[in-house]
Amino acid sequence: MAQATEDTGEPIRAAGCVLWRHAPGGGIEIGLVHRPRYDDWSHPKGKLDPDEKPAEAAVREVREETGMECLLGAELTMLRYGAQGRDKEVSYWTAEAVGGTFVPNHEVDEFRWLAPDRARGLLSYAQDRDLLDEALAVLPAGTAPADPR
Repeated sequence: MAQATEDTGEPIRAAGCVLWRHAPGGGIEIGLVHRPRYDDWSHPKGKLDPDEKPAEAAVREVREETGMECLLGAELTMLRYGAQGRDKEVSYWTAEAVGGTFVPNHEVDEFRWLAPDRARGLLSYAQDRDLLDEALAVLPAGTAPADPR
């Protein structure tokens, strides 16, 4: 976990992923984390360590918060918002989970795999729902649920 640094006027830089996996019955599932400090549900993300590239931080944060190893996919829109009295910039990617096991920790007490519509309903912030929609539009063919007709 990156440590807070003195306020230089620069934005807080962070990175994360819209984490997904192939669902056992077809389609995909989205991995969401619950952070007890904020009592919210979000995509895994966190601050960059000094001299760390955003893509490296995204993979590290997924591993630290979810226990999952992942493969980065498409780069998504950078989110910008205020946090702790400063501007925050969070770079995001899609990321396929390829293995791992979740163990609760001080930052994340719960991790869930959910169908995309259920994930959208659980996400605490509108910008995270928009990010999920963007990710679903760029995921590789064959990840969408089958048409029930």
